[in-house]
Amino acid sequence: AEGGVGFSEDGGATWRVGTAGLPDGAVNAVAIGSRDPDLIYVAIPGDGLYKSEDAGESWTLAMDRPWLDEAERDPLALVSVDLDTGMGGIWIYAGTEAGLTRVPDCFCRWQDVQPGNAMDALVAGDAPPPENPLPAGEPVLSLASSPSSPERLYAALPSGLWASRDGGVVWTQIVEESASAVAVHPEDETYVAAIVGDALKLSRDSGMTWTAAAAK
Repeated sequence: AEGGVGFSEDGGATWRVGTAGLPDGAVNAVAIGSRDPDLIYVAIPGDGLYKSEDAGESWTLAMDRPWLDEAERDPLALVSVDLDTGMGGIWIYAGTEAGLTRVPDCFCRWQDVQPGNAMDALVAGDAPPPENPLPAGEPVLSLASSPSSPERLYAALPSGLWASRDGGVVWTQIVEESASAVAVHPEDETYVAAIVGDALKLSRDSGMTWTAAAAK
C-alpha cells in the first residue's frame, strides 16, 4: 500500500523493496512472467501496467489501464499466460472491477478474451465474442493459471469461483459461494487453493471437490 514491490529470497525472513521507475502509489496486482521469473508485471491504480525485466530492480511503463464499459479500469488481478494465440505466445490477463480483459505481451492493445488468434483480431478490428464469458460487470478479484496447463484458468469473483479450459473463452462456475483469491500449483494444474467466504479451501481435482485447509 505504501508503494513498491516487496521481494524475499529466503522464504519471507527478510525483504527488499523495488521502487526504481515506479510512480508513487499503491501496487494492487502482481504477476510473474510465465516463461521468465525475472519478468514481473504490476498494476498501479490510476496509472497503468508496469514491468520489470530484472526481478524488480527497475521498472518501466508497459501499458495504460484498460478501457472497459466507457471508462479506464484499474487491474485488480494479473496473470501471465503462455498461449499460442498470443503474439509471441504470451498474454497478460487482467481482472478489473468491470470484468476480464487481456493484452498480448507486445502491449499493442487491450482486447476482450475471444476465440482465435490475437493477430487476426487486430487485423480485423473485430472478432467473435467469448462463447460463455464471466458474468458481465462483476469485479474479477483474482486470477490464476498453471504453467503445466496454461489454457486452464481460474477466476475468483463475488459470485463464486470460475474455471476455463480454453484460455478464458468458455467459463464454468465451480463454486457458488463468494471467492476472493485463487492460486494453482505451478506443476499440477489440478491442485487449486482458494479463499471461499472466509475459509481457505483446497482441491486436488481441478475444483470438482473441496476440503477446508487444516489450521496449524
